[in-house]
Amino acid sequence: MPEDDVDRIVSAWRRERPELDVTPLEILSRISRLARRLDLARGSAFAEHGLDGWEFDVLSALRRAGAPYELSPGQLVAETLVTSGTMTNRVDRLLQRGFVERQPDPRDRRGVIVRLTPEGMRTVDAALDDLLAHERELLAELPTGQRGSLAGHLRVLLAPFERVQD
Repeated sequence: MPEDDVDRIVSAWRRERPELDVTPLEILSRISRLARRLDLARGSAFAEHGLDGWEFDVLSALRRAGAPYELSPGQLVAETLVTSGTMTNRVDRLLQRGFVERQPDPRDRRGVIVRLTPEGMRTVDAALDDLLAHERELLAELPTGQRGSLAGHLRVLLAPFERVQD
């Protein structure tokens, strides 16, 4: 297997600080570096559809909600892990672009519902199609039989962080 930058970093730390167990770097530094590169790749894929990553996050939360493709602002906050003030600003910007509309909440006269428009649906669907095609290419080096195993291991690492968020 070819050496990567993390191998060189770990080797240098072992040389400079031999008393430390630096094995966590072998996994977590790779995850961190991979996450940065994936964020850049995803940003590029979204830009092809005129979207920022945050716009895709909000639109895809609405799309995943199923027909009639609507959520309350509070539900959007929970789905996207941003503050309510940030979400208000994001909904306003998506409204200006014609990707969402605000409707009165029929269950709460004081509340509103954010609904995906047909243009928003076309845009998020096209962006998702292209994103998945691109990400399939990125996973092509990983044998199909190992993908489920890797997903399971990453789930184990992620679970404690998500329990804290709940």
